[in-house]
Amino acid sequence: MSGIVRWPRACRALPGLAARGYAASPALARPHPGAWLIDAPDFWRLWVVGLVVFGVRWLEMLAVAVFAYQHTHSPFVVAALTMLRMLPMALFGAVIGALAERFERRTALIFVVLSMGLTSLTLAVLAWTGNLAIWHLAVAAFCNGIGWTTDNPVRRTMIGDAVGPERMSSAMSIDVGANNASQIVGPALGGVLLSSFGIGGVFCVSVVCYLVALTAAFRVRHRNAALPVGSGSVLARIIEGLALVRRDSRLIATLVVTVISNVFAWPSTSMIPVIGQDRLGLGAVGVGILSSMTGIGAFCGAVAIVFLARPPWFSRIYLGGVVLYLSLVPIFALVPYPVIAGSVLLATGVANACFSIMQATLVYLAAPAEMRSRVYGVLSVCIGVGMVGFIQIGLLAGLIGASWAVAATGGAGLAAMLLTRRWWLPLAARG
Repeated sequence: MSGIVRWPRACRALPGLAARGYAASPALARPHPGAWLIDAPDFWRLWVVGLVVFGVRWLEMLAVAVFAYQHTHSPFVVAALTMLRMLPMALFGAVIGALAERFERRTALIFVVLSMGLTSLTLAVLAWTGNLAIWHLAVAAFCNGIGWTTDNPVRRTMIGDAVGPERMSSAMSIDVGANNASQIVGPALGGVLLSSFGIGGVFCVSVVCYLVALTAAFRVRHRNAALPVGSGSVLARIIEGLALVRRDSRLIATLVVTVISNVFAWPSTSMIPVIGQDRLGLGAVGVGILSSMTGIGAFCGAVAIVFLARPPWFSRIYLGGVVLYLSLVPIFALVPYPVIAGSVLLATGVANACFSIMQATLVYLAAPAEMRSRVYGVLSVCIGVGMVGFIQIGLLAGLIGASWAVAATGGAGLAAMLLTRRWWLPLAARG
C-alpha cells in the first residue's frame, strides 16, 4: 500500500472527486481542525459578512415579532412576517442558484449586502417619522428574504472555494457557529433596543451593522469566472440541477429531511415571542433572552462539531439533529416555567447546529463543483417550502393557541420523518 493515501469514507463515497481536481493527500485524509484558517483570509472576510447578516436577521426578527404582536395581537401576523422572509427561497431559489453562475460572486455579494442595508435604512426613517406600518415590515421581510436566498449559492459557495471540500465541514461549523453566536446576541439586543429606543433604534443599529458587512465584502479577493450569457438558458441549467438531484440518493435524502425540518421544526421559533409573552409572562427583554437560548445551544454544538465530527458521522449527525429538535419542540411549548423552557431551547439549539452544519456540508460534498450553485439553489427552494409551516402554525395558533400549535407541529414532524424513512434511511446506513 506504499504511496497510497486512504481517503475518509465520506470522500471515497463521492464519485469523481479526484477527477474534479481534488487530489488525495494526508491533509485531506486527516485534516487538523483549525490549522487551515490562517491560510484562508477570504474565509474570514466571508465569515464576517455572514456573522453580520445573521445577526441583523435575528435582531430584526425578534423586534419585528414583538412589535407586530403588540400592535395586532395576532399570532398569524407574527408567523406570516417570518414566512415572508422564506417565500423568496421557494419562489426564486432555483432561479437564483442558476443565475449565480452568470455573475462574479463577489460583486453579487456586495450588491446583496447593500440592498439589505438600504431596506433597513428605509424602515428606520419610517419608524422615526412615525409612519411605520405592518405592511412596510411585510414588504421589507420579502425583500430581505431575497437576500437570504443568495446565501448558499453565492457566499457559502465562495466559502467552499476558499477552503476546499476537505475542509468544508469545519468551515460550515465555524460559519454556522457565527449564525448561532449572533442568535445569542441578536434577540437579546433586539429586546433591549426595542424597549429602550423603539423599533427605529433597532433598524438604526441594523444599518450600522450592514456597513461593517459591506466593508468586509469589498475586501474579499476571491473571483470566479462567470459563465458567458450565451452558455445556456437559466431554465436549462435549473433542469440539469434537478436531474442531478434526482439521480443522487444522497441529495434526495438530504433535501427530503430539509423540507421536513423547515416545515415542522423551524416554524416553532416564530412562536417564541408569543409563548414567552402569553404563557410565560415575559416582557420584551425576557423574550429576547429566551430566544437567545437556541443560539447559545447552537453555538456550543457548532464548536463541538468543529473538533469532534468526522466524515463517517456526518449523515447521522444530520439526521439525529432533526429528530432531536422535533422531539424537544413539544416540551418547550407546554412547560409553564421560563427556566425549563429556556433549557429546552438550549438543547434545540444543539440539535439545530447538527442539522444546519451538515446540511450545507453534505450538499457541497455531493454536488459536482460546476453545479454547486444550482444544487444550492434547489436546497434554497426546499428551505423556502418552510413557509407552509409558518402559515400552518400561525393558523393553528389562532385556533388552539400558540403552545398547542407548536406541540402539534413537532409531533407531525416526527410522523413525517417516520413516513419518509425509505428516502433517508440509506443515508443513515451509509454513515
